[in-house]
Amino acid sequence: MNRDSLDPRLTAASIATNILSGLCLMAEERGIDCERWFAGLRLTRAQVDDASVRVSYRQASRVVQRALRDLPEPDIGLRLGRQQTTGNFGLLGLAMMTARTFGDAVEIGLQYAPVSGSLMDLELDTSHPDALCLVASPRSADDTILPFLCEELFASTLMLCRGLIGPSFRPLRLELAYPAPAYAHEYEALFECEVRFGMPRNRELIDPGWMSRRLPAYNPVSAQQALALCRAQMPRGPASGEIVAAVRQLLRSRLHEAPGLGDIAAKLHLTPRTLRRQLVAAGSGFRAIHDEVRSERARELLRDSELSIAQVGASVGFRDAREFRRAFKRWTGAAPSAMRAPPRAGVTPATGS
Repeated sequence: MNRDSLDPRLTAASIATNILSGLCLMAEERGIDCERWFAGLRLTRAQVDDASVRVSYRQASRVVQRALRDLPEPDIGLRLGRQQTTGNFGLLGLAMMTARTFGDAVEIGLQYAPVSGSLMDLELDTSHPDALCLVASPRSADDTILPFLCEELFASTLMLCRGLIGPSFRPLRLELAYPAPAYAHEYEALFECEVRFGMPRNRELIDPGWMSRRLPAYNPVSAQQALALCRAQMPRGPASGEIVAAVRQLLRSRLHEAPGLGDIAAKLHLTPRTLRRQLVAAGSGFRAIHDEVRSERARELLRDSELSIAQVGASVGFRDAREFRRAFKRWTGAAPSAMRAPPRAGVTPATGS
């Protein structure tokens, strides 16, 4: 058994798919078939464009390795990072943009980094006497993808910072823990600062004077709303393992069909017995996952849609409204009607069975 299968930091499905989606778009622009990048990973091309999907570091790193073999440009990390704007960071970008100061935005970015799909662990080191240091640490020692990970991270961070406080932003220095590539001159052209290779750590040194800079889009109300949405997207409790995440994703996409264990096993190219054994080894079971996904989706529909209770039940695989009500009470301890959002003015809530 390899190390990847033993380390929960590498197999927990907690990473958003932003980077993988970006790589797929680059491949498709070049006429490259990226479907094969997902072979054997319990993941599909379509799933990486789904904002609700989370993958493990093991899955993401395998896709990156395959992408780097297929994409012709050696500086693909710089190219992908350069394409990013504040808008590409979604809710996290909005939360940072509406913060009071650049320093506040940096704190938000570090706290909610998982929302952005970062494949490296980030921390702000304040021990340097003349600079703040954004330190990026890989989760696994893999020299084949380290340059890509650093290029994408530091280039996209640069574009984000310039989007927040203007094109004059530049680091004091960039230090990278790998040898200089043949295209090292492109680093200096992009970052407009000294770049050192073969260093002990991957870090970007920033002038502390930037931290007090007021952001032009500061809005306390929008900032609170965006932060609340970021909090809602953060992992809650221990992240699911790959097999549990794969089953959850397949169930969610087919809830109205009420798929059974055999149906999901077939989609994963497993026998029902093997799938059941793998779920038990992951500390879960098919029925528990199915009920959890149905409960989550039912609550979403009850809060955010005008479907009748019977229609909500049908959407999560129940043909009989009474059966759905009983199941919902078992899952949540409350009746479906109790989960309804307050009706909007002039709208009569749908409660029919």
